[in-house]
Amino acid sequence: MEEKGGGVGKKLKIGVCVMEKKVFTAPMGQILERLKAFGEFEIIHFGDKVILEDPIESWPICDCLIAFYSTGYPLEKAEAYAALRKPFLVNELEPQHLLHDRRKVYERLEMFEIPVPRYALVNREVPYQELDYFVEEDDFVEVHGNRFWKPFVEKPIDGDDHRIMIYYPSSAGGGMKELFRKVGNRSSEFHPEIRKVRREGSYIYEEFKPTGGTDVKVYTVGPEYAHAEARKSPVVDGVVMRNPDGKEVRYPVLLTPTEKQMAREVYTAFRQAVCGFDLLRSDGRSYVCDVNGWSFVKNSYKYYDDAACVLRKMFLDARASHLSSAIPPTLPWKLNEPVQPSEGLTRQGSGIIGTFGQSEELRCVIAVIRHGDRTPKQKVKLKVTEEKLLSLMLKYNGGRPRSETKLKSAIQLQDLLDATRMLVPRTRPDRESDSETEDFEHAEKLRQVKAVLEEGGHFSGIYRKVQLKPLKWVKVAKSNGEGEEERPVEALMVLKYGGVLTHAGRKQAEELGRYFRNNMYPGEGTGLLRLHSTYRHDLKIYSSDEGRVQMSAAAFAKGLLDLEGQLTPILVSLVSKDSSMLDGLDNASIEMEEAKTRLNEIITSGAKTVQNDESSESPWMVDGAGLPSDASELLPKLVQLTKKVTEQVRILAKDEDEELTDVIPPYDQAKALGKTNIDVDRIAAGLPCGSEGFLLMYARWKKLERDLYNERKLRFDITQIPDVYDSCKYDLLHNAHLKLEGLDELFKVAQLLADGVIPNEYGINPRQKLKIGSKIARRLLGKLLIDLRNTREEAISVADLKSNQDQHSPSMKTEKEDAEYQSKLYIKNDDLKRNSTTSNISMEQDDDDDKETKYRLDPKYANVKTPERHVRTRLYFTSESHIHSLVNVLRYCNLDESLQGEDSLFFHNALDRLYRTKELDYMSYIVLRMFENTEVALEDPKRFRIEVTFSRGADLSPLEKNDSEAASLHQEHTLPIMGPERLQEVGSYLTLEKMEKMIRPFAMPAEDFPPPSTPAGFSGYFAKSAAVLERLVNLWPFHKHANSNGK
Repeated sequence: MEEKGGGVGKKLKIGVCVMEKKVFTAPMGQILERLKAFGEFEIIHFGDKVILEDPIESWPICDCLIAFYSTGYPLEKAEAYAALRKPFLVNELEPQHLLHDRRKVYERLEMFEIPVPRYALVNREVPYQELDYFVEEDDFVEVHGNRFWKPFVEKPIDGDDHRIMIYYPSSAGGGMKELFRKVGNRSSEFHPEIRKVRREGSYIYEEFKPTGGTDVKVYTVGPEYAHAEARKSPVVDGVVMRNPDGKEVRYPVLLTPTEKQMAREVYTAFRQAVCGFDLLRSDGRSYVCDVNGWSFVKNSYKYYDDAACVLRKMFLDARASHLSSAIPPTLPWKLNEPVQPSEGLTRQGSGIIGTFGQSEELRCVIAVIRHGDRTPKQKVKLKVTEEKLLSLMLKYNGGRPRSETKLKSAIQLQDLLDATRMLVPRTRPDRESDSETEDFEHAEKLRQVKAVLEEGGHFSGIYRKVQLKPLKWVKVAKSNGEGEEERPVEALMVLKYGGVLTHAGRKQAEELGRYFRNNMYPGEGTGLLRLHSTYRHDLKIYSSDEGRVQMSAAAFAKGLLDLEGQLTPILVSLVSKDSSMLDGLDNASIEMEEAKTRLNEIITSGAKTVQNDESSESPWMVDGAGLPSDASELLPKLVQLTKKVTEQVRILAKDEDEELTDVIPPYDQAKALGKTNIDVDRIAAGLPCGSEGFLLMYARWKKLERDLYNERKLRFDITQIPDVYDSCKYDLLHNAHLKLEGLDELFKVAQLLADGVIPNEYGINPRQKLKIGSKIARRLLGKLLIDLRNTREEAISVADLKSNQDQHSPSMKTEKEDAEYQSKLYIKNDDLKRNSTTSNISMEQDDDDDKETKYRLDPKYANVKTPERHVRTRLYFTSESHIHSLVNVLRYCNLDESLQGEDSLFFHNALDRLYRTKELDYMSYIVLRMFENTEVALEDPKRFRIEVTFSRGADLSPLEKNDSEAASLHQEHTLPIMGPERLQEVGSYLTLEKMEKMIRPFAMPAEDFPPPSTPAGFSGYFAKSAAVLERLVNLWPFHKHANSNGK
């Protein structure tokens, strides 16, 4: 090619050898138009007829070739043309064959040491071929001894087959989600009934990586340029988020230095300059899970500018290196453009005006939330001597006669059900003598076990578990005649069931999530969803191990993030289990036993002990505060009314018509997971709500009657009071249609007693409440302090960056400074952790920072007014014990000897309200919100303010009245949730410093949290990235005079 002289010279010929369907896409058109506008290139379109019909010898000759595979494209023919004419190839052709085979893609990624999720291959020669190295069980598959627990992902090896499946564990409700290419507004479908993997082809199995519900797509143009966008992941609910123009909503995000290096490696590995690939960001690490080949970003003019400039430089360097590839100060296609005003979307009330008159920004929302409405928790204990059951115990405990067995999986429970069905007598004998009573009770309990196992369609570990503990053994001769061995002859069977989240619980949790979305984020409105999708909302949801708690968390997330569909995929994608923080009372069991013993003394003696004269102004300071003064007289009444209700349910159970199952199909727990409304057919047929039949309902009441009062010893068991109250409340709400006489009266008596007993089980007086509370919630309190501290550190680092940034005039800011600003977002954060002297931050926090603050919205491309604004949300779902413990520590922390003289965190009126709030019911919650006052100095304690609110959860008043509200309630079976109440006086100011001082004595120290594994390969790239940024700067000097959009 001749050098241009006097405006005359040959243009470089750019051949576009691509199927027409791909040429006429908007991004391709936009980028080719820009290349043409430089005046250095002639664009030659080959067209489908030439590509498909003409011999390669007659194809146009060009200097540079854009050629990539799409459906129907003759890749081998294009390769032959490239070999003949030898043009510069943007995307090399031979490696494009790899992209059709996922096995080869993963192989190539590993060869270049690019992280991929752990995976294994299952290759079948013919459909349904049995393979000795492939094992499938209920909750895992095993390939060559490599085990993949559910949830796992199943991908066809054919790269053009987009039907990818995710299989969920039975502990989360089971089922499968099918992902596919977008159809309308859907990108996936959940199938609750499918639990077995496909066997008709060859597949890759890989571990499922939870990404917080967001996927990242990366688009490279050459080795030094990568644009990344986040979109809602199809694994959450399969509904595609679209903007008003119907386009999928995606947000540009910043890549970390590690990820930029990965993008470069993908370019090198596949030799595709223009290439799209999928990133999973999980647990502080990033993985590549798919490489797509030629891909352009949609609807981003800034990206089209960049891509055209990078491609121009690539073409000139390859075929006209004597020409300058520096980019002109004004891009040719922008010469006649009027200057556009900044079009950032406004956020109403960017600074909310607090009670103090200054502008405040919300920085953090932390909520600890109790699960939603559940069925009563149940337990059946029976001694078994049947050979079938003893053999079953040995089968699942490895044949060890003295070891107990836990049965939880579907196969184990099915085995038990089969055995029980054979053992339950066909008819119910009438009791003729006392000697037969025991046999009768045993048969009834076996019948109950059978009913529990048959309840709810198929099995799921989230709902029930069975323990078999051997009690007696005998010596028997070994089967081979050599010596003796032990065999169990009696075992204790304990079946735990119930405690399942009801349709009402799901509805309550979802509605509370929606309430949070609309009310906890001032000035955001539905902007919370935008905040979340743009990586400016840093959300983590934790749950205890209990199924009802996990499902409450998933239903809440569904409301908070406006998701659709089933809860299982939401649970697996967004909820992390942390049982050590949110489960269990073991740490305080001794103190709680002491409290119960003292409580028993107070109630049965009919006395109340007054400790001091504070009682008039602070009635909560006495032992046993809140107990009704006539508690000892209410107990016999409670027993009498319980018997009355139990007898009515016994008659209903006796008459239960076995044939009813023909009219009403059996209740299916899996399908019920998504429901938030009642099962109208069951109610209309006069059956109990949910999955409980009359037999189980009778067993529930009979057990309460038996345990509440021991007729032989003439002794009350006050620990049964909460269970009686629980059952009453459940039946008043869900089974009012059964019209049980005396249930209303029983509810009132049980409520009076429970309101006194339950709060005192967590400590008989404030000092004991503080001691027990700090033992149960110690780890949770430690984590809350870490959350608040991390938020403060991050806010300070953003403020530092902003003050540095504000020293430059934004309109004159160069791309070089922009690139430095990006790198600072990471490097600053890293320095902050290395040099932090402001507080003793543990490894856990370091890790939290690694995981949580490095993902950022890219301010250059973002159509958002405040890209640096970042809100942290931490949600902790737990049970009643942890809510009581947390409230007790927060309100009584100043009673500790180390804090003598300090005022309570809450004002007197709030302490009084908390004392009068006897029950922390379903969906009760405590919220800590942290605000930053950007008007005061960084070191001023008033920079960060904490606001504490609480709600007592479900409002019981409709159950206590007989008005229209109560009538509508009986149709819905769902109690409304009370709104939040303030615990601080208006105008008071709780600083973060004071909060930390008051809570620290009861919280697990940050350094005691176990050190997490450091994300591999994260530290070494900072030095590299500086050089990369330098090279990027050479590509980008063309935006100097553009209006700085979205800074």
